[in-house]
Amino acid sequence: MNVPKDLKYTKDHEWVKIEDDIAIVGVTDFAQGELGDIVYVEVETVDEELDREEVFGTVEAVKTVSDLFMPISGEVIEFNESLEETPEKVNEDPYGKGWMIKIKITDSSELEDLLSPEDYESSIS
Repeated sequence: MNVPKDLKYTKDHEWVKIEDDIAIVGVTDFAQGELGDIVYVEVETVDEELDREEVFGTVEAVKTVSDLFMPISGEVIEFNESLEETPEKVNEDPYGKGWMIKIKITDSSELEDLLSPEDYESSIS
């Protein structure tokens, strides 16, 4: 199981990479494995400001549909539109080309509530 050490994580199996005041978000290797083959990613919240744990989109796999939750509060400023044509990137490269959204962070104190790589690994083992 791949859990990069330079990222933060949520209990909902999302990863967060912080670059200045922007958070890049995707689902973890564990999550994509549990979901199975991803066939569709829907995000209709670009340009909306959402609170932590609000739903920002959905991911559809062959056997299920799952909500995607905001790891922190902020404005959804970008959706990885390449996922519209090739949603399987989430399975193939969850921490790279399979990223889902970028968030403009509105409350950086919420970053402290995210899980460390070690805590996330403990939660899935």
